[in-house]
Amino acid sequence: MWEIKKPDPVKLIMGILAADQECLQLACEAVIDKFGATDMESQVYPFTQTGYYKDEAGENILRQFLSFEKLIDPGRLAPIKIKSNKLEEKLAKIAGADLPRPINLDPGIIEPSKLILASTKNFSHRIYIGDNMYAELTLSYCKGVWNSFSYTFPDFKEDRYHGFLSSVRERLVEQLREIRKKD
Repeated sequence: MWEIKKPDPVKLIMGILAADQECLQLACEAVIDKFGATDMESQVYPFTQTGYYKDEAGENILRQFLSFEKLIDPGRLAPIKIKSNKLEEKLAKIAGADLPRPINLDPGIIEPSKLILASTKNFSHRIYIGDNMYAELTLSYCKGVWNSFSYTFPDFKEDRYHGFLSSVRERLVEQLREIRKKD
């Protein structure tokens, strides 16, 4: 009989798209309240690679990533996406912005070799993970470099986020070493 091994814990990250600085601040506070303390926050980037969210979040969308201190079981990604969707709806009402979706929350997980993002939408490159949610291998990490795929979102194909993602990955590797020392 083959041995079934429990997966290593992973780093939860949250990508936030926000209509303005006030919405971004509201989203960061709410996400930390809901999912726990962060250990890293990216810089704030202008989201200019696509006009896809313009009708929902306006003209000057901001992007930021949060990385959470506590490692999680990768099997929790679908329930986390459900919670983030509900939180997104709640924040849209609180934000008071005259936009249908002033805040967009995109949870994902980082493993040493990859970044996986959750989605509510199925597509050829997405895998069903339960609870009506899908997962996408957005970037792979090999020999010190993040690699994209033909379907990778345009902003993730650029290397602008890669420094932050590498820092999160390095922290994950440190945390996994600490766990293994204890075992």
